[in-house]
Amino acid sequence: MIYRWNYEALTYPQNQKKDDLAARLGISPILCELLKKRGIETEEDAVRFFKPNFKDLHDPFLLPDMDKAIKRIEKALGEKERILVYGDYDVDGTTAVALVYKFLRRFSTNIDYYIPDRYDEGYGISEQSIDYAEETNVKLIIALDCGIKAVAKVAYAKSKGIDFVIGDHHMPDDVLPDAVAVVDAKRKDSQYPYEHLSGCGVGFKLVQALAQNNKIPFNEITELLDMVAVSIASDIVPITGENRVLVHYGLKQLNSNPSLGLKGIINICGLLHKDNITVSDIIFKIGPRINASGRMMNGKEAVDLLLASSIEDALEKSRNIDHYNDDRRELDKRITDEANTFIDENIDITKKKSIVIYDESWHKGVIGIVASRLTEKYLRPVIVLTKSHDLITGSARSVMGFDIYKAIESCKDILENFGGHTYAAGLSTASWASA
Repeated sequence: MIYRWNYEALTYPQNQKKDDLAARLGISPILCELLKKRGIETEEDAVRFFKPNFKDLHDPFLLPDMDKAIKRIEKALGEKERILVYGDYDVDGTTAVALVYKFLRRFSTNIDYYIPDRYDEGYGISEQSIDYAEETNVKLIIALDCGIKAVAKVAYAKSKGIDFVIGDHHMPDDVLPDAVAVVDAKRKDSQYPYEHLSGCGVGFKLVQALAQNNKIPFNEITELLDMVAVSIASDIVPITGENRVLVHYGLKQLNSNPSLGLKGIINICGLLHKDNITVSDIIFKIGPRINASGRMMNGKEAVDLLLASSIEDALEKSRNIDHYNDDRRELDKRITDEANTFIDENIDITKKKSIVIYDESWHKGVIGIVASRLTEKYLRPVIVLTKSHDLITGSARSVMGFDIYKAIESCKDILENFGGHTYAAGLSTASWASA
């Protein structure tokens, strides 16, 4: 593979500003050039970059529908309604569910959590979960890291007398679900100053708003930031702006006093005696183990771990998840090798601007990882597809400068479902379309 490096030198005015900023901050001009490359232009921005501070967090009530969300949650708590906290089966979704459930459990015992099965229910809100909510007398579902496209499912829940509060960070469609509240900074009408929150980050903003509205001191919720840091790093959202503050303090919590569940994972993946756990450690060691539960078995086990009430329980659950991760690695390597072999033997990659590859035998739980590896190797947008029940389902990954979400959205007339971000997305289509 031939790599082409594009180096864009600073203009003369930019160089002058760089040198001026270096003088005012008392740092190297080279370091200031790197800041400029990251869009950090002023002394104030540079200080915020180097010294993240809680004062730079935004008011959670600036998020669309946050006031409605808090009003409905407070009503449920006050009237002792049964609440179901619902989330996706990946790291971001499971940490979001664990965080919000852990906070709400302080005020109610009439609360449950639900993670859909990747294989039986698929991504997002499922009818099966709504039926479960009805059977267990749930009146409010708080959906995290999913739900922004669940128009039909929210209507189905409403027909059963179940309300939805959605806290998502994925791209919405033109029509929003008819939920009590749809909290998403990516809404077209959003005035929120930062749009790159993780799903767990949105969950934390919900908790922040509840605490703020009920005069709960902010320092009583900062213990939850270890899970936010894990979500931000694992979901590969930008570590800029508000996310930088959340990661900074989340890493402090992770290193000084992590939750028992995360302490179990830290122990099992060899980080217990490391002086300083970093974002890289989360990406390559902690995150994959949490993800392995949803990929190989059921993501609910990851939430069970994150909510562990004793270190013995946490260690036992961490060992189970570590075994899932070993199985995931073996599958990941085998399927990546098969995909590379197929591409080498059947595709002239020099003539292709993207790669779409399918094998019905590939394991649905690891095709996202395979897509990432192929994107890294071939420097092209990649969609890896497999068969799941009666659908063709896939994961997409992209390269800098190409919005894979918009590309998939342009084909939505032939898709059953899709969702995601600029550089990572998922999709499913009827199996007849695979021909």
